[in-house]
Amino acid sequence: MILSIISIIFNFVGALALLLWGMDLLSSGIQKGAGNKLQKLLSVVSGNRVTAVFTGLLVTGIIQSSSATTVMVVSFVNAQILSLTQAIGIIFGANIGTTVTAWIVSFLGFSFKVSAIAIPLIGIGFFLKSLKKAKIKNFSDLFLGFGMLFLGLDLLGDTLSLNPESVSFINSITDWGFSGIIVGVLIGAVLTGLIHSSSAFTAIILTMAAAGSINWKLSAALVLGSNIGTTIDAVLSSIGASTNAKRAAAVHVGFNICGTIIAIICFNPFLSLVDLIVPGTPESNITNHIAMLHTVFNTCSTLIFLPFVNQIAMLVSKLIKEPKSQVEKKYKLPLIITQNRYTIDSYILQIEKEIALMSAKTMTMLDEIYTALKGFDLGFITNPKNGRVKGLNEVSLDRTYLNSIENISSQVLEQEDYIDQMNEAISDFLMNCYQMNDVSEHNKAKISKLIQITAEIEDLSDECASIIHVLQKYILTSDQKKSSSYEKLLPFVDQVKEFFDYISQHLSFGLSYTLSSEEKRLSVKMEESIDTTKKQLKKLARQRIENGKDVKSELHYIDLVRHIERAGDNVYKIAQTL
Repeated sequence: MILSIISIIFNFVGALALLLWGMDLLSSGIQKGAGNKLQKLLSVVSGNRVTAVFTGLLVTGIIQSSSATTVMVVSFVNAQILSLTQAIGIIFGANIGTTVTAWIVSFLGFSFKVSAIAIPLIGIGFFLKSLKKAKIKNFSDLFLGFGMLFLGLDLLGDTLSLNPESVSFINSITDWGFSGIIVGVLIGAVLTGLIHSSSAFTAIILTMAAAGSINWKLSAALVLGSNIGTTIDAVLSSIGASTNAKRAAAVHVGFNICGTIIAIICFNPFLSLVDLIVPGTPESNITNHIAMLHTVFNTCSTLIFLPFVNQIAMLVSKLIKEPKSQVEKKYKLPLIITQNRYTIDSYILQIEKEIALMSAKTMTMLDEIYTALKGFDLGFITNPKNGRVKGLNEVSLDRTYLNSIENISSQVLEQEDYIDQMNEAISDFLMNCYQMNDVSEHNKAKISKLIQITAEIEDLSDECASIIHVLQKYILTSDQKKSSSYEKLLPFVDQVKEFFDYISQHLSFGLSYTLSSEEKRLSVKMEESIDTTKKQLKKLARQRIENGKDVKSELHYIDLVRHIERAGDNVYKIAQTL
């Protein structure tokens, strides 16, 4: 007797592991095959709540995992790719999309011997995995996943085909009345949380119900509980994340709990509604009844709460308050790193957002340099008697302007240090992604590009720091308020600014956008124009030295021109990478 119980337990654990493995491979295979299209779909969803719901439904229905979708949503909110209201709509849709798995299991899992197609599917998957063509190879996990899923279902069916009398104590829970329903919901929530998959737990419920081990009411209670347990992944992924990411996870938990509470209160009428929709009695067609219950529950919950998306966002924002604003001097990569349910494409999309932010901060440094140069014209004190501008040998620069330059220099250097931290964190993460198992050659090429772009932006920030440093020296040694040499510096910096602004706009589109031939030609022209200006300015500076101008000041000027031109080179290298 004891050996028989141990055998059943081990067989159940093995079958469950095979089922979970199959679902994970299935989800991974679909995501690999689709590339970054599904992640892009989530990231560009419009603010329309209905569109957001259908997006969540579609993506979850395809990848067969509401947990994977929700983790991606929380990650995108954390990376500021999605707003909270967009995330709420997608989460609602994901709850409906996850019911697709129950219908697949209901229609295919019990109508014939699924093991008959499981082995061929695994064979096809193994064959595709051995191919060299990346696009076809990416779909190998899809077939392997379906094969493992069906094989796991078949083994679960054999393991859970228990004598109804021997497990009658389980069904007796529903005889406790309302408290029995609550217990069933709690059991469903706990078990789903343990296996991290409502789809897998629903498959177990369907298998046990088809074998006659659990009745209709208990099945319904367990399914309702699974909707609470599935929120565990969103909660775990939000730990240490941004405030908005925590809010998105809280919405997922609150939405599923509130929907379940409403269903429990209306439990018997709810079951009657499902009985009315599905032909036959629950006893004769229990798997379709369970699948329909899952669908009707999530659809009704969405319809109830969808009109109140903005109010839900406001409520959760009040409950989870933004911490007091502090200037972050140490960069922390705002990515949610999960041990499972990850996709490289999802990570790449978030990294692209961080690189766009990195370029925006570097643009701020160039703006500060431009401001410092522009203010140079106002930085001298005039002779009150004749209005003539005195040289520095007669009067010092205005103290307000000097303080302003020092402040600008301090800000630029702080930004440069922050961008150095960004470069280190992003590059390290990308290298880890590059070394992950099963990373496609296509994604490896993307990662290499991102590493190169990150390094070039960091080099550009270094040049900005050098420019402001040399600019301070030049300002303190310049002997007049206005000169032809000074007048040419502003447009020169502006050339680099315009070039980088042009490239930064393309960076915001990510690697899915590449420069056209015309755009590449324009980049070459802009870079050549910067080089031409550099040669002209250096030639003029040498002429001024020959004409007796202050050597020290002119050498600082030449150094300044050189660093500005190098900044243009860094921008051009980014353009070449795109």
